[in-house]
Amino acid sequence: MGTSGTERPVLPSPPATRQDDGAVRVPRAPVALSTASVYPMNCADGFAIASELGYDGVEVMVWTDPVSQDAAGLARLVEHYDMPVLAIHAPTLLVTQRVWGREPWDKLHRSCRLALDLGAGTVVVHPPFRWQREYATGFVAGVERLADEYGVRLAVENMYPWRARGRELLAYAPGWDPVPHDYRDVTLDLSHTATAGVDALAMASALGDRLAHLHLADGEGSPKDEHLVPGQGTQPCGEVLGLLAERNWDGTVVLEVNTRRARTRQEREADLAEALAFARLNLASRVPAGGDGGGA
Repeated sequence: MGTSGTERPVLPSPPATRQDDGAVRVPRAPVALSTASVYPMNCADGFAIASELGYDGVEVMVWTDPVSQDAAGLARLVEHYDMPVLAIHAPTLLVTQRVWGREPWDKLHRSCRLALDLGAGTVVVHPPFRWQREYATGFVAGVERLADEYGVRLAVENMYPWRARGRELLAYAPGWDPVPHDYRDVTLDLSHTATAGVDALAMASALGDRLAHLHLADGEGSPKDEHLVPGQGTQPCGEVLGLLAERNWDGTVVLEVNTRRARTRQEREADLAEALAFARLNLASRVPAGGDGGGA
């Protein structure tokens, strides 16, 4: 378990009583913690905190931390903390361009193999940068082939335009918005919708069945990607969770928040406990008595 010495927070549970107008049902979607949420602490700390706070699993951000790249090391953390890996985030960020070399398809192959080794069903990947021209040209079809080859979801994440001196720079190809492209599976990131200035609820609706994975965070529309604790920004985090609950959605909700300003481990854990409580409560869906709320 965690090493903070603090008592495990008691999180509020959604009501489970039948009301006159229906019943409360919590959908099947597990709630996981991204190991990026504990940075600058390491991957092992992410497992410890996720276990201590009662998350359902973790999403491993493949990073410069050697443990995040090592199937055997991660498997030991899974066993020690009884905390499954539910997703792998491929090292396709700007700051991870040197992790596992520079060849992007090799990064995706290695990420898929890591997911298989750990029993994770989803690999999160960012769209190519525009300067990765060859990679970008075959990206949409290529991620579908990899998904078929490995039997995992490759969920392409929505990004945002870069802005500098009042100008908007298109840094991604075929684009930062996944909606118009033929991706089979998509990750919706609610901090990125804030930075992009788009309607997150409309994007979730437009994606329909293709929405396979959710990065739950918040933002206030800053040009910088903020990843605030949900409920601390302007994004419709609760509404998006409510929409997914109505669908009885069975993807994974991943808390990917920035806790770098936390001065102590206790402050970081308080933020992540608040984020988990927000997710659990807003996933509670009221459905008509005897109904199932419909499918995705």
